Amino acid sequence: MRSTAVRLWGLHGIPEIKPGDDLGQIILEALREGADRPPRRGVPLRTRSILVVAQKVVSKSEGRIVPLAGIEPSEKAFSWARRYCKDARVIEVILRQARRLVRMDRGVLIVETPHGFICANGGVDASNAPIGTVILLPEDPDASARRIQDQLEKSLRRRVAVIISDTFGRPWRRGLTNVAVGVAGLLPILDYRGQKDSQDRILQATTIAVADEIAAAAELVMGKTLGIPVAVLENFNYQYGEGSGRDLIRPESEDLFR
Repeated sequence: MRSTAVRLWGLHGIPEIKPGDDLGQIILEALREGADRPPRRGVPLRTRSILVVAQKVVSKSEGRIVPLAGIEPSEKAFSWARRYCKDARVIEVILRQARRLVRMDRGVLIVETPHGFICANGGVDASNAPIGTVILLPEDPDASARRIQDQLEKSLRRRVAVIISDTFGRPWRRGLTNVAVGVAGLLPILDYRGQKDSQDRILQATTIAVADEIAAAAELVMGKTLGIPVAVLENFNYQYGEGSGRDLIRPESEDLFR
């Protein structure tokens, strides 16, 4: 059963994150400070809440910041950069991070990351990064999510789930949307197969990417320029379990476009 009404709110009070910062503790402090303001009424986090945490602050706290001054571009990076007026050092970082080049065309660089994600620039991003640097994806987003989840559950003594989100483009669709790259404490896919629809027909293939849906919804209150890197979803009847962001990656055997 899915919830018919949920509550989604952005967590204020998260400062600029630096390498080595204890992100879980910072989130806890922001939750506690906000607990005294309406509509929280003294409750820092309800049990079974889901926290969506922007990948960028996770990466910053884990030191996944690359100074471009120390990058020596390859000829391939120089050639691509000259052709499309790009920074060759950034292209070189992307190429070094890529497990596989999927497409390089018309100024767009699509790669497969070491995690198995297929996305533009391999998740390498200069937005909201210190000048002269780029930020990489967390080395293990699922482990990052589990660390935050463990810290919150032990401190608050409540069951919670955590999603690490990032912004990806979508094939055949314009515009970007947030997706789950790391998951802890919930099953990221809701499987309807074997259940009956409203006409008593057995569903054969319907599996819903719940974690991606939550990540996308969270962006509505987080934004890209609002300085709110954490959102909280309440009253959603999700399936608690040992889920993983990798569960959302389509296996190679099912990839018709590989």
